[in-house]
Amino acid sequence: MNTEAYEAVIGLEVHTHLLTKSKLFCGCSTTFGAGPNENVCPVCMGMPGVLPVLNRRVVELAIRTGLATHCTIAPHSIFDRKSYFYPDLPKGYQISQYETPICKGGYIDLPSNGDGQPRRVRLTRIHIEEDAGKNIHAAGASLVDFNRSGVPLIEIVSEPDLRSSADAGAYLRQLRAILRYVDASDGKMEEGSFRCDCNVSVRKRGSQEFGTRTEIKNLNSFRFVENAIDHEVARQVEIIEAGGRVLQETHLWDPARNETRPMRSKEYANDYRYFPEPDLPPLIVAPEMVESIRATMPELPADRRARYIRELALTDYEAGVLTADRDVADYFEAAIPGLKNRKSAANWVMTEVLRVVHESGKSIGEAVPPASEIGALLRMIEEQKISLNAAKMAFAAMVKSGKGAEATVAELGLAQVSDEAAIAAACEKIIAAEPAKLAEYRGGRDKLFGFFVGQVMKAMGGKANPKVINDILKQKLAG
Repeated sequence: MNTEAYEAVIGLEVHTHLLTKSKLFCGCSTTFGAGPNENVCPVCMGMPGVLPVLNRRVVELAIRTGLATHCTIAPHSIFDRKSYFYPDLPKGYQISQYETPICKGGYIDLPSNGDGQPRRVRLTRIHIEEDAGKNIHAAGASLVDFNRSGVPLIEIVSEPDLRSSADAGAYLRQLRAILRYVDASDGKMEEGSFRCDCNVSVRKRGSQEFGTRTEIKNLNSFRFVENAIDHEVARQVEIIEAGGRVLQETHLWDPARNETRPMRSKEYANDYRYFPEPDLPPLIVAPEMVESIRATMPELPADRRARYIRELALTDYEAGVLTADRDVADYFEAAIPGLKNRKSAANWVMTEVLRVVHESGKSIGEAVPPASEIGALLRMIEEQKISLNAAKMAFAAMVKSGKGAEATVAELGLAQVSDEAAIAAACEKIIAAEPAKLAEYRGGRDKLFGFFVGQVMKAMGGKANPKVINDILKQKLAG
């Protein structure tokens, strides 16, 4: 199978829950994890005669997302009824937006591939809609939990600008970071609040015509998205190479078998019988509202990454890791005041801090000591009050005890010894105990210098200042 002769054409539709306390058209709670059908009312259950009332906060968060992704905010948009019949949609239709979404156009820039040029992925639209309920298939029965019915979503639709599963993963990570930076969504994929539909087709390299696309529904992990795209590209190429024809279908991803499976033939827009929602007036967004929201926008991931590279002399990789999550970036910045070496602080956060965060499964605020205490620990290294190894020991103790840096260093007796007389005495004792090694060193075996340093450090319990040890040993060993 000659996959190299083909290129993938990928467009993504991302559905993300918005961070609101109540649902899109009623006052029911959006809290995740409630018991089945606890957060419901006649409105989100689709009872006859009820009327929807739009949640203003949803509109604000949609506008924040649109501004963060360079969209045009529509001053006039309308809601539509999207008709389809599933048990988890009690009304028989979903209130969404179709012809007049609240946000149009826009783009997201992905980090460069090493050539310094960002890769731009265009957006088609961002629109508001309500989520459906959740089907639960138990032994011998299918049940429906309507807690999620009516939870506010925005759907973010990209143009088919992506050409690989890796680029799709990079796009989703960047989009999720943006949503979290602007407090529009928590992006918790494991809770279904950030999920993706992939539209995948293939074409011969150099061709400008699109192939027939397959939609892969409801992927809720970056790995699943990347694996599903790779599988689907290979499946379509195999069909074409065998002389067959790719069908326009909706597929589901089966992670256990690592394959996509047909779910149904792909619908067209007219299958949903869109028409304007008669129970909601047009959505009018005043320019003053947009500018008011724009004034509250935070520094976005791409801008923050560029600033770290420009002002802190971090590499593109380091800046990318630190800005991928807003909480991590905030933590890093809170740790660096008063430090001379910001790159060392970046490395410490990327290795020591994030290791503990990932191992614990907790947020950075819960898993590690406050950033100010990490800053204090790093200043003690810079001032040569403790060694790097001592700092790592102190950090591990701080994670367990919750105590501050200075108290922990004092309690564990980790303060570095810089007393030249004490270090000189230790050096003399080690040299006297190793006459054979001394003769070898003076005979030209320079690598033995490290042996002597290690012995002196061991004799002083690992607390001696390495620079002082090196300076004194060079003098003593030279004779």
